[in-house]
Amino acid sequence: MPPTTRRRFLQAAGTSAAAAALGPSAWAQRPTGPNVVVIIVDTLRADHVYGAKAKTPNMEELIRAGLSFTRAYPEAMPTVPARNSIFSGRRMFPFRGWHDYEGLMDSPGWAPLPDVGSTLTSALRRAGYWTGYVTDNPYFGHSAVYARFRASFDLFQANGGQLGVVRRPSSISDETLRHWVHPTLRNSPAILDRVRRFLANGRYWTDDSRSFAARVFTGAASALDTAAQRRPFALVVDTYEPHEPWTPPRRYIDLYDDPDYRDPEPSMPRYMAVRRWLNERNDGPVLRRMRALYAGELTMTDHWLGVFLDRLYALGLERDTIIVLVGDHGIFLGEHGWTGKISIALHPALIHVPLVIVDPQRRRAGRTSRYFASTHDVAPTLLAMTGVPAPKEMNGVDLSPLFAGARPRERPYAYGGYANSFYIRSDRWALIADNRPRNFKLFDLERDKGEHRNLAERRPQLARELHREVVKRVHGRLPYYRNT
Repeated sequence: MPPTTRRRFLQAAGTSAAAAALGPSAWAQRPTGPNVVVIIVDTLRADHVYGAKAKTPNMEELIRAGLSFTRAYPEAMPTVPARNSIFSGRRMFPFRGWHDYEGLMDSPGWAPLPDVGSTLTSALRRAGYWTGYVTDNPYFGHSAVYARFRASFDLFQANGGQLGVVRRPSSISDETLRHWVHPTLRNSPAILDRVRRFLANGRYWTDDSRSFAARVFTGAASALDTAAQRRPFALVVDTYEPHEPWTPPRRYIDLYDDPDYRDPEPSMPRYMAVRRWLNERNDGPVLRRMRALYAGELTMTDHWLGVFLDRLYALGLERDTIIVLVGDHGIFLGEHGWTGKISIALHPALIHVPLVIVDPQRRRAGRTSRYFASTHDVAPTLLAMTGVPAPKEMNGVDLSPLFAGARPRERPYAYGGYANSFYIRSDRWALIADNRPRNFKLFDLERDKGEHRNLAERRPQLARELHREVVKRVHGRLPYYRNT
């Protein structure tokens, strides 16, 4: 079993030792507000963190120390739109006025931040916070359209390698490539190229200290040493893992599947219906192994999160720091007949993410909330908790009243979108459709928690009412972009 990391979040012991290590000057200047740490984990399914589908002891410690939102749904997806939502504190969906931007995916919502000066971290920096960002996100870390965003931090550390060429792809032998690409996927040149470049840049299948998660979290742990001298600080730690491909060392995979497995690994899923690339003979074994690879990659990522949290604790910062853990979206691993991230199938496997907020005083520690939280709530909540005024552009909800036993403003629905599709969810109903609007799928969450029986044809009026609710809340028709 892989090593896990242990901390004592609910104790204050060790502060004196940390103070001595930092020196008198570090403690002579008390912070005017709590520090902020925002941990963003890509492709993070809620059922693997809140449930028992993966071993994530370090995320579980955050859950025990914080308030967990069990109905958190990103209002905009996937990678770039979700992060724009987190940093801007604004709804990005619907993606009106979108066009293709060089260096980003050609998909609605993939666009630079509308105003770098009104982001969460810019507001904190103006208020006197030292700000840092450590990531291997290939878009926020390297795309030209995010250059101004990167320049808005005191420290921005971009780790390369998830995409692009860092080491020669030809350094990966055909034999190694075949091991990590299942035969059902070898007829895709794009997948072969993606996995070969990933293997060349990472090379961590035998040593996870080389993994991208290790680079991000150890880099962030080092950044804490600087941040501790510059309090109050706001540090963003943004890991692209467990985004596929999944190539964790064998000891992580063996936690979830047969240790005697010796066949090629399906480290990359196709983004399509299972029946289009697997058959009845192989779909069970391939999907089972794919789930084990994802869970193993997540457990590996969690281990390196623990290294970062250990450093935060060793520096005595845990009682002066708000910690947020949030995902940007999930991924299908065979659910509803899909693999990958499918914009027309906005079910919980894709749109339900963990959101945990740890208060420095441990208010509401280990408690849960069923409030319909979303990614654009993170910024206004953190600004309220630090006492920094929120820019007028932010329209997310301040969730901090929950720590005092109060309620945020009413939110009877969760809604948002991915590319040309939208979803809306209430306590009872879930609706998915494309923005034209067509292809309605309506589910009764009381009688059909798994969302398998589409009632749209039986309840067309209800489907139209829920669609009108989205249109009303976004102040007009939803845009639909063809040829994307």
